Amino acid sequence: MRKVLVVLLVLVVGGLIAADRIGVRIAQDEIGKQVAAEYNLAERPDVTIHGIPFLTQAVGGTYDHIDVSIGDWTERGVTVTDVKVDMRGVDAPLSEVTAGNSANVTARTATASAIVPYDVIKKQAPKEVKSLGPKGDDLAVELTGAILGLPVSGSAVVSVKPTARGIAVTPVSVGSTGAAQVPLAAVRQQLTWIVPVSDLPVGSRISEIQPTPEGLRVSATAENVRLNDLEQRTK
Repeated sequence: MRKVLVVLLVLVVGGLIAADRIGVRIAQDEIGKQVAAEYNLAERPDVTIHGIPFLTQAVGGTYDHIDVSIGDWTERGVTVTDVKVDMRGVDAPLSEVTAGNSANVTARTATASAIVPYDVIKKQAPKEVKSLGPKGDDLAVELTGAILGLPVSGSAVVSVKPTARGIAVTPVSVGSTGAAQVPLAAVRQQLTWIVPVSDLPVGSRISEIQPTPEGLRVSATAENVRLNDLEQRTK
């Protein structure tokens, strides 16, 4: 009898685990479907619901941590890549999710991050900028041409900063390879430009920027976010 009880217990636990994993896949697909419909995305985003057991979270309608990978995102004609939204403390009543209704799905905090590729940044730059890449917390820029009638052939270091208009790129220093040294003050305005990406899909302004080999990793955090209040961008 003891062996029979042990076998039954194993079967019950196995069934609950299977049901839990099936349930999480269904919920992830449904959330991905809602996000895609909400923001008219070409592809359904990948959704990961963290935490075990899932069924306990689903019944309670509260999830500790949900990741949404959107992919590409376009704002004011500028496309950023690898867009992800990390949501913590998500309230999603089971009845709302199963009904395909996102009106009452909220997150205590939502942090969006994305990569702004260097070719996107270069498109906004003055024509004298031939290439750019990471240099610590700043960017290294290669220059060729003339600024204010002065020949420029060398390198510069520019800082990147989030503003209400977008990412502000401003020269910190200017070097030279053979040509006369150009004073920084003389070229500051000419070598300052804006990349028009100011917000991410949590409806919050970019607050952090970190150069990476692929581009600028930017992030923004918002609190008490409703899923259907996230700001939709023009594609």
